[in-house]
Amino acid sequence: MPYDIERYLNVRSAYGASFGPEGERVSFLMDTTGTPQVWSVDGPGEWPNQRTFEDERVGFASWSPERDELVYGMDEGGNERMQFFRMSGDGSEEVALTAHPDAKHRWGGWSHDGERFAFASNRRDESVFDIYVQGRDETGDDATLVHEGDGWLSVGGWSPSDDRLVVSQAYSNYDQDLYVLDLESGDFEHLTPHEGNVRYTSASWGPDGDALYLCTDADSDTLYLARLDLATGDLETVVDGGDWSIDGVSLDDETGRLVYSRNVDGYTELTVGKLAGRTDIEEFPSPDLPGGIAGGVSWGPDAERFAVTATGAAVNTNVYVVETETGATERWTYAATAGIPESSFREPELVHVESFDGLEVPGFLTLPDGASAADPVPVIVSIHGGPESQRRPSFNPVKQYYLNRGYGYFEPNVRGSAGYGKAYSHLDDVRNRMDSVADIEACLDWLESQGAVDADRLVAMGGSYGGFMVLASLIEYPERWAAGVDIVGIANFVTFLENTGEWRRKLREAEYGSLDEDREFLQSISPTENADAIRSPLFVIHGENDPRVPVGEAHQIVEAAGEQGVPVRELIFEDEGHGLTKLENKVEAHTAVAAFLDEHV
Repeated sequence: MPYDIERYLNVRSAYGASFGPEGERVSFLMDTTGTPQVWSVDGPGEWPNQRTFEDERVGFASWSPERDELVYGMDEGGNERMQFFRMSGDGSEEVALTAHPDAKHRWGGWSHDGERFAFASNRRDESVFDIYVQGRDETGDDATLVHEGDGWLSVGGWSPSDDRLVVSQAYSNYDQDLYVLDLESGDFEHLTPHEGNVRYTSASWGPDGDALYLCTDADSDTLYLARLDLATGDLETVVDGGDWSIDGVSLDDETGRLVYSRNVDGYTELTVGKLAGRTDIEEFPSPDLPGGIAGGVSWGPDAERFAVTATGAAVNTNVYVVETETGATERWTYAATAGIPESSFREPELVHVESFDGLEVPGFLTLPDGASAADPVPVIVSIHGGPESQRRPSFNPVKQYYLNRGYGYFEPNVRGSAGYGKAYSHLDDVRNRMDSVADIEACLDWLESQGAVDADRLVAMGGSYGGFMVLASLIEYPERWAAGVDIVGIANFVTFLENTGEWRRKLREAEYGSLDEDREFLQSISPTENADAIRSPLFVIHGENDPRVPVGEAHQIVEAAGEQGVPVRELIFEDEGHGLTKLENKVEAHTAVAAFLDEHV
């Protein structure tokens, strides 16, 4: 049965769980009202209570470990300048904690006694992040600046004794350092001196406060679980990554119970256990979670159970609670599927495509019901952003909508994607940028060999860096596309780097190349410089408040492509940023895109 896009966009997601201090309830984010808001539920299958009623999206919610209250974060119009608010557990009292609407605030967690919280912010200088500590009852300028940063800093959490913070500094998505900040002395100890690109992520304090447990790819192609001794600096392997990265760990610093995740070709394998020594883990039974993708662990009291979010290509996102030692699992939220039968959601096939140089490019192909060589279907090639990201088989209502309309959906993880090791992630760096576009050509060749695919009706669709990939693919292979859809995409690397938020320019230059050294090259591969090759109809969507890829990128490519005489449509949302978050805007955009594709594909 066909359903319109509004019905699919009303398939809800519940995620971002946080246990209340007594373990009596779980808060979570859910988009029932059209934008993510804070909800809570008192038990499995209980009726959920909405706690926030804002027009803007809520980015996170975190319960105090000691009081019946939580802090949540919210930006305005997609500008990513998140502000914090403290709310009582029943929602009857709310206090604005930050009074710096022009600054970004990144949550760093509660102290164990619930008296303070930490965060990173670029209040002092837009281009760098400092570390702050604030009392739960303090507001505005009461926050204490405890460390002045010189780059992209974030807080990883409080030590068990609440006298230190673990702080991460990112130079790129594949190069970080860890520090310990002593809150009494102000000492900022560098823990991870290294050469080249090394990741140190997902750091958690060990039970005695003498070590950190983290994921790293030091001397390895994939991430592994390691113990970093704070006294000696020694890095010991706890669990080897092998062929697939261990990409996250959550450890309760009072009990030593932990959960870590392994990314196996895009699917999640969770391991639950308890530290039985410095580097030994006593494993517990694994939970039986639906969908194949899971994450976002929140521990209950004494770590006897934890909440986790699970999703899958044909399973919408919900929160589950797991008994730590037994693996017994209960579903706590029932985000609605808008009356669409779950059985109608389609599962993908994991495939691997050989590219021009022999590289195996993974991807997920999903075909609609009835697709065959006798009845081939158009296919949307959906290209992820990042580029250090990964398309994984999680639930996507827009994808299911197009499948319901008779389109196939192909999601490649071209070179440069995360999840396949350090070497794979660097294959598209700077001067190798166009090799990732060549991977798309290999994917087109492969798709054309599939009998159920109509090779004359292929659509390129992508957002952010994926928008650049769409434009570059339309330019490099103009005769092979029926249409393109560019969502908040990069059209000119030079103007993008010049105008992106100051706090993120250095991180992006580490991936794309610097304006000082690579300007000529960046200009030469920019779609605006090569738009005369575009032959396919193009739809461009952008948010007016986008702080990452400024809206000027959309205007440039619309003008340049329009000069070629191809059909071009531009749709700008004044109350959105880097992507669409409001239901009415998503309905408008995808209704327009569907009509555009019906006309041209």
